[in-house]
Amino acid sequence: MKANRIRQNVFPVLAALIWGTAFVAQSVGADYVEPFTFNTARSAIAFLFLLVLCGVFSRLRRRDFSGEAQARPASRRDLMLGGVLCGVALTVATNLQQKGLETTSSGKAGFITALYIVIVPVVGLFLKKKAPGTIWISVVLAVAGLYCLCINEGFSVTSGDVYVMLCAFCFSAHILVIDHFTQKVDGVALSCVQFFVATVLSAIGMLVSESPSWSALLQCAGPILYVGIFSSGVAYTLQILAQKDSNPTVVSLLLSLESVFATLAGALLLHDRMSGREYFGCVLVLAAVILAQLPVPGRKQAKAAAGETH
Repeated sequence: MKANRIRQNVFPVLAALIWGTAFVAQSVGADYVEPFTFNTARSAIAFLFLLVLCGVFSRLRRRDFSGEAQARPASRRDLMLGGVLCGVALTVATNLQQKGLETTSSGKAGFITALYIVIVPVVGLFLKKKAPGTIWISVVLAVAGLYCLCINEGFSVTSGDVYVMLCAFCFSAHILVIDHFTQKVDGVALSCVQFFVATVLSAIGMLVSESPSWSALLQCAGPILYVGIFSSGVAYTLQILAQKDSNPTVVSLLLSLESVFATLAGALLLHDRMSGREYFGCVLVLAAVILAQLPVPGRKQAKAAAGETH
């Protein structure tokens, strides 16, 4: 039980930390290659990394004579379907985000993308997933915190804002699809398939609309390797493993710490200074995350039945 709490709470925070620190690497990579090219390279590296990881895990399972690792008949079908759906959602989300960043500020993009923490529980209601009152208070605090943290200018709607808003919906769909399929298949294998799909789809977009250059890719090989292995391969796998038997709203709140870590990474690595308002935003987001983890009196049995962990 304790191991489950570590997986459900620590893993998404680690994923958010990796995504936040990857902001610097992605910024450097954007100076050399276009979005589809960057996403093709990072997804291909993530796929190869996870393929090796799946092979290692497979060999370890063969040594386990408990029979627990035996796949159910529907596993392979669920793995393929889940991987394709996750890969499509991930590909569309990441490329919409990159497109939006061409005409909107990074502050607006960070806030709008993080709206998935609001979209997930709202969509979850239509999927008959209940959320306690503390979750909704946490959502309000997180949105207010992200606003203070990311928005530094008047809020207006541009084409870039629309692209990033669509990106937030795609990330919400990604979280909910993972929530459905991670109960049925191996998380690492699911992540491997999703990045294979993302590689193929991004490569098609790259060949159709961009002019990839090997020299440009070599110039930003370091950032691409970091984002491919850690941000894509490790962090997205941590997200999938964290969501197993978890409340997707809580996981999405923990993942929203990406904005906090991105701001801190910018301050430490790019020597950016944070204002008092930005620090206040960090405090609000952290308060939201802590509140989301507090147990709700009288709901212990319901939580156990629903597989919720706060």
